[in-house]
Amino acid sequence: MQDITTAVNLVADRIHELRDTQDRIVVGIAGAPGSGKSTLANEIARRLNLQRCPTVVVPMDGFHLDNAILDEMGLRNRKGSPETFDVRGFVHLIKRLQARDHVYAPAFDRTRDLSVAGAVDVPPDLPVVLVEGNYLMFDEPVWNVLPGIWDLSVRLDVPITELRARLIQRWLNQNLSRAAATRRAESNDIPNANRIIAKALPCDITV
Repeated sequence: MQDITTAVNLVADRIHELRDTQDRIVVGIAGAPGSGKSTLANEIARRLNLQRCPTVVVPMDGFHLDNAILDEMGLRNRKGSPETFDVRGFVHLIKRLQARDHVYAPAFDRTRDLSVAGAVDVPPDLPVVLVEGNYLMFDEPVWNVLPGIWDLSVRLDVPITELRARLIQRWLNQNLSRAAATRRAESNDIPNANRIIAKALPCDITV
């Protein structure tokens, strides 16, 4: 993977090129869990805002189904897999972003493990929206509608060995023991990562 400064420069420059002909740019930043999507999206947004190009980040994770619903579905232990998101609601929101509606998007509070409604304000005159999430360029039904919507698609390509280490560390940061963190990563996160990699669709930019 390129260093983050090089990646930020590459994506920001491409967005500026697109702005020459479009009033609204909607960018999909995809990658497996632990690949660094949120970090990259936030750094691109920071760069563009400093360059007087108003930009916000909309996270796909705001469309996680609530834990109570996942319990009813028997999918709580698979949270983060494609089946545990409101994919149709998410696609509808992305289409509204592309249409330049005034959108209030949900976000995800990782500490409380729940979605927060109306947490991201996207006014209709905002020129750039960065959407980040695991399944933005994913070849399974409903999700595979999204590639036709993005003005620019970006993938973070990180080796599975590195993803494994990062995902275990993510759970260690939640105060799990090494054994528990490894179980959580290997039972859910890593299978999700392998599924994303296996069904990844081509992107305009890969970093």
